Amino acid sequence: MTSHEQPSLIKVITVDFIHSAKIPLILLVMILISAMLVVTTTYRTRSLTAERERLILERDALDIEWRNLILEENALGAHNRVERIASEKLKMQQVNPLQENIVIKKYF
Repeated sequence: MTSHEQPSLIKVITVDFIHSAKIPLILLVMILISAMLVVTTTYRTRSLTAERERLILERDALDIEWRNLILEENALGAHNRVERIASEKLKMQQVNPLQENIVIKKYF
């Protein structure tokens, strides 16, 4: 730089700001970092809340399905239904006690 040239205003302001305003500059950077962390935390919280709600709905649906399966199992396993199917479809009948044969296996 020659003696006739003047330094640029932006350069002078920047140098002055860096030398005399370190604390405000550090605070500005910390504020920006803090703001970014708040945004990130808020996003993650909302995502996790939505996921939790989805899982609760899925749990409720599975609970309803499980209850329906228990009812169906009870209906299909009812004694009178099994007895009716055995007699109608498989032509089974009650054994007369006089016709029963008991097999005993002896172990040595």
